[in-house]
Amino acid sequence: MKVLAVGDTAPHFRLPTSNGNYVDLADFLGKKNVVVYFYPKDFTRGCTAEACSFRDSYEAFTALGAEVIGISSDSQNSHRDFAQQHHLPFILLSDTEGSVRKAYMVKKSLRLFAGRVSFVIDKKGVIRHIFSSQTRATVHVGEALNVLKSIS
Repeated sequence: MKVLAVGDTAPHFRLPTSNGNYVDLADFLGKKNVVVYFYPKDFTRGCTAEACSFRDSYEAFTALGAEVIGISSDSQNSHRDFAQQHHLPFILLSDTEGSVRKAYMVKKSLRLFAGRVSFVIDKKGVIRHIFSSQTRATVHVGEALNVLKSIS
């Protein structure tokens, strides 16, 4: 299977939010750039730092015409509690079966931990940037913002 690369069309997804609604990548095509970030687990130290970093920069993302979407294998209830506790203004999606993670080829780190990878997808559905770092969770935000500034 070919590895996803910058310039590829982003794989389609449709996943549930914490309130039971579904979000589809196609909902944003032609309207907004999207930052999709995959993270290991709600309430863990690195994932909380990453989510709060996206939260603290959320206005910068929206000012650049972008939406932020976090995806993990956690349940809808876990996402609801995580978003409420940390006042997260962006979308969290539950990929409990890992099908979207697999479509985006986000591999496990050390064969144990779900990978931490972010994708910047433009309004046409084209991947413009891929950033992977398991340990530098908060760097994903700056990487994504820099790319959005260059394509906006």
